[in-house]
Amino acid sequence: MQILNFPEYQFRFKSNENKPLIFDVIRKKFVVLTPEEWVRQHVVNFLISEKNYPISHINVEKQLKLHNTTKRYDIVVFNSDGSIHLIIECKAPKINIDQTTFDQIARYNLVLDASYLMVTNGLEHYYCQMDFEAEKYVFLKDIPFYGSSN
Repeated sequence: MQILNFPEYQFRFKSNENKPLIFDVIRKKFVVLTPEEWVRQHVVNFLISEKNYPISHINVEKQLKLHNTTKRYDIVVFNSDGSIHLIIECKAPKINIDQTTFDQIARYNLVLDASYLMVTNGLEHYYCQMDFEAEKYVFLKDIPFYGSSN
């Protein structure tokens, strides 16, 4: 798999019916190793190892209802009170991050109401903080560590 713009992490791999699998510590199972999943697993490790987010506060690939359609977010991080702290949209490394990607995560946030957004293809990372009063997001250099507000 392609080297990504994250620290190097140790992963568990196996193969099933000639498909490579990677172990997801959040879902507690092996999942098919696609380029997008490779990015997602790096982000999960980044959140846990670099930003000190508890595993119990991280949720991966769950459905949400948006205007009578079912969508699936990549990663959500919850606050200790159950509100949503951060939504992360992961793309495969070959996918360019553009306005369409930001529009997608902004639509998800209409339902999820997160304070922070992250968009990544594993090579480029964009971090935003929501300004709900002005109805916009403000770009940041990084996302906060667990327990800090900025």
